Amino acid sequence: MVAEESGPGAQNSPYQLRRKSLPKRTVCPTKPSMEGASTSTTENFGHRPKRPRVSGKCQDLPAAPAEQYLQEKLPDEVVLKIFSYLLEQDLCRAACVCKRFSELANDPILWKRLYMEVFEYTRPMMHPEAGKFYQINPEEYEQPNPWKESFQQLYKGAHVKPGFAEHFYSNPARYKGRDNMFYYDTIEDALGGGQEPHFDGLIFVHSGIYTDEWIYVESPITMIGAAPGKVAEKVIIENTRDSTFVFMEGSEDAYVGYMTIRFNPDDKSAQHHNAHHCLEITVNCSPIIDHCIIRSTCTVGSAVCVSGQGACPTIKHCNISDCENVGLYITDHAQGIYEDNEISNNALAGIWVKNHGNPIIRRNHIHHGRDVGVFTFDHGMGYFESCNIHRNRIAGFEVKAYANPTVVRCEIHHGQTGGIYVHEKGRGQFIENKIFANNFAGVWITSNSDPTIRGNAIFNGNQGGVYIFGDGRGLIEGNDIYGNALAGIQIRTNSCPIVRHNKIHDGQHGGIYVCVNIFGMLPQ
Repeated sequence: MVAEESGPGAQNSPYQLRRKSLPKRTVCPTKPSMEGASTSTTENFGHRPKRPRVSGKCQDLPAAPAEQYLQEKLPDEVVLKIFSYLLEQDLCRAACVCKRFSELANDPILWKRLYMEVFEYTRPMMHPEAGKFYQINPEEYEQPNPWKESFQQLYKGAHVKPGFAEHFYSNPARYKGRDNMFYYDTIEDALGGGQEPHFDGLIFVHSGIYTDEWIYVESPITMIGAAPGKVAEKVIIENTRDSTFVFMEGSEDAYVGYMTIRFNPDDKSAQHHNAHHCLEITVNCSPIIDHCIIRSTCTVGSAVCVSGQGACPTIKHCNISDCENVGLYITDHAQGIYEDNEISNNALAGIWVKNHGNPIIRRNHIHHGRDVGVFTFDHGMGYFESCNIHRNRIAGFEVKAYANPTVVRCEIHHGQTGGIYVHEKGRGQFIENKIFANNFAGVWITSNSDPTIRGNAIFNGNQGGVYIFGDGRGLIEGNDIYGNALAGIQIRTNSCPIVRHNKIHDGQHGGIYVCVNIFGMLPQ
């Protein structure tokens, strides 16, 4: 029973200002006695009157005073403090008690504390569907409690958190209700724990450096880094002897995201490391690689290798930079979608496409390479759209040996040599690109190559716009060529291009320069 406080100590109550005053009890008037009879003697002994009969309907009984105090009178701060000692399932049960408890039990601060204790993220990681993760700013999210929403989406998962598994399983009372969570010390153990009940293939790899684990993915698991701040920088997986991640047949729809993946061998130039990579994606698998930092210190091979029929990954929002070899290598009929990646400062090409590799590459930023930006050769193909390719040491885009890529609406600029270099029977379609401010010619075509250069803007080059020489051919059509230091189009030494419908203007030298032994078709 809770009565109103009185006496000298009442003014010092810490909750006096927050408490609602209890309604004063009123005394019902005494029912007059019937026929002058005296009051029944049962009232003197405190006997309960008989309950009225209820015919099939329940009557709402008033809450007991203590229950009423807890639900209605106890200050919010005290209730929130009590709730802060509850885990997520008990907090959800408390929310079912009454409307007030429901509001308080959904307080974002309570759920943020629980969320960061389990997942470590300092911003909610949303997981609305398979293969899709993204972090949000809570204050900009449309729902009132993104911490709780993300908690529900990520709840069933295995956690790789070295040193915590023993503590978790030796304190069952402390973590009562978290039966759907599993803890492991290594990634290999977590991959082997797929037979656990309630495990749905979601693995969280917490902050730390994980070295020389054998990570062969043969099932559609989801593996994501879990750390505060910039997640991918805090979760580092590296190997010094073998490929760090290998995706094999059966790993279609697997997901790896938000971590750093490194290949860091002791002997960086050993030839057997030519077959070792940060990521190796083999035949008949299509994993998603998302928001990863990929680094290789090996001087042979490549950081990412996609090889074989049916190899068709989605690699997006990754940073493939500062590698001592090729950044991304796609070969042997492999395909895949590669979007919104940062590819820079690699010792060899940013991207190699070879031997009928046929990727779709969109919106990648390929820059400051120590070699060529993109190199397609030996029948390599591919569709390149809206990429920004600049400041590479050799050409921005090189095509060689029957390669036949399609390059659309890209910007290829500030190359330390040329913009596009097509040679040794290379082909390709270059359509609606902006090719500008390259040190040498914007487009070079030579040695029996036959590309299509259509609808491009080729301008402000430090030498010529289009340079065709050494038995070069090709279709040069509908381009806007202007502001170049030398001729807009220069044709030399037995070359045989088709040049038509181009607009060539405002150059610092001639419009079209033609040397001897030319067999091309020029505009009239």
